[in-house]
Amino acid sequence: MHRHSIIATIALAAALVLPYGAQAQQKNEMTEAAGKYNQTLFYIDRLYLEDVDFGKLVEKAIVATVGELDPHSSYISAEDVRAMNEPLQGEFEGIGIEFAIIRDTLTVQATVAGGPSESVGLLAGDKIVRVDTSDIAGIGLSNEDVYGYLRGKKGTKVELAVLRKGVDGPLDFTVVRDKIPINSLDAAYRVNGDVLYLKLSRFAAKSRDEIADAIRSFDGVTGGVILDLRGNSGGYLPTAIDIANEFLEAGDLIVYTEGRKIPRMQESARGNGLYRKGPLVVMIDENSASASEIVAGAVQDQDRGIIVGRRSFGKGLVQQALPLEDGSELRLTIARYHTPSGRVIQSHYEAGHADRYYRDFYERYLRGESFSRDSIQFPDSLKFRTLRLGRTVYGGGGIMPDVFVPQDTASYTPYYAALLRQGLVIEYMNGLCDRNRSAWTSKYRTFEKFDRGFEVTDDMVEGLVALATERGIGLKEEELERSKEDLCLYMKALAASSIVSRECFYRVMNSRSPEFQAALEALREASLSL
Repeated sequence: MHRHSIIATIALAAALVLPYGAQAQQKNEMTEAAGKYNQTLFYIDRLYLEDVDFGKLVEKAIVATVGELDPHSSYISAEDVRAMNEPLQGEFEGIGIEFAIIRDTLTVQATVAGGPSESVGLLAGDKIVRVDTSDIAGIGLSNEDVYGYLRGKKGTKVELAVLRKGVDGPLDFTVVRDKIPINSLDAAYRVNGDVLYLKLSRFAAKSRDEIADAIRSFDGVTGGVILDLRGNSGGYLPTAIDIANEFLEAGDLIVYTEGRKIPRMQESARGNGLYRKGPLVVMIDENSASASEIVAGAVQDQDRGIIVGRRSFGKGLVQQALPLEDGSELRLTIARYHTPSGRVIQSHYEAGHADRYYRDFYERYLRGESFSRDSIQFPDSLKFRTLRLGRTVYGGGGIMPDVFVPQDTASYTPYYAALLRQGLVIEYMNGLCDRNRSAWTSKYRTFEKFDRGFEVTDDMVEGLVALATERGIGLKEEELERSKEDLCLYMKALAASSIVSRECFYRVMNSRSPEFQAALEALREASLSL
């Protein structure tokens, strides 16, 4: 079948069903209901006591209507459409910085390589105190405020006043906004010299290119590839197909879809992927969904690799983005995904009861699904066979991994949870790195030097505890002691991200991750069997 025929046919079908006004003479249930609603609006317009905002009235009606459908159909207002699409389209227009708000001041954490801020000389640690004529320090700045100040159309200029350590008075910069790439591949690095680790945060328009570039740049990957999709809630269907194609042989079925108005269509690998042979592990967890499940399901059903982690979310419904005339969108479910063996990825739901659907997801934890594979029971009707080796796999919601790794919550105490929920660990480490940036960036020029030399000291932990106490979170010494090892690891990972690179956050966290260690062991066993 022609490349991306699923997407092309879905779009065509959507286009065909959109102009229902052309069928207005057909006396059917839909046109009767639409006529009744239009008549109601007409009476309100002509007779109601007060003026009415018909835009708000209709929006509420649309939201209520869509709420009676499946849990993933949705209405998105015009102002939210661009914000939601931006991370998937892979770029925005702005000045090109990573930032943090430290002590109510906008602080540059890093500049995007090749971006407009780097080109004019902005540096990590710089504090932006004025944008054009607006003083922005000490005004209760939010992330949304920062986007409003710094993002804008390509080619427009913004004047910045910057405070820099060791320099008297503010420095003035003129930055010309440009297109800034948003990377979806958060990390790509070698493990033990011969394993390539890839951390994909979402399936964006350019994700396949990012993965392909990483594979090409790491020639000689003999120990295998780990594709980490933990926490990846999905994205573009074409990207999922393209990424699966990188690992499968020509003709291998990747996914097929079916719907009430959408006939069965399927996508298969084209045989031009860069890593079609060699050990492969895909890591998933309970927050891996949609496109992540398509890739994991294809790899599992084709016996191409090993799935490691915990049962995925179970989102297997196809949404089509249908534009409305005011710029808003209706994202309407039109079909179901099926894995190559025929499994339905979607978890059970009742139309109009999204609250029950999401509550059931959270109750998985209470039923013990995160801690024991035996707590997850599948009826015989949901058992399927993989296509090459005939292994048993399961349908009925999500992808069940081949290697189950229980969640370790022994050190996740209420005190540690409170620090995380209020963002205090990130806030404290941002400030600490900001104060020590010059010394630490000079001392730790590579991750290897950082990993060997950087230590989270008792003084650092005490500083965090003091900040928490100041914010109303009283110290619980026993809980702190239980959480201390994990807390210090997280603090070190945040420092690595700020001082060396974002990728290094995962290098630190993976060093003591049970899921990551299980993935390495699965690769070793796969290598021995080849």
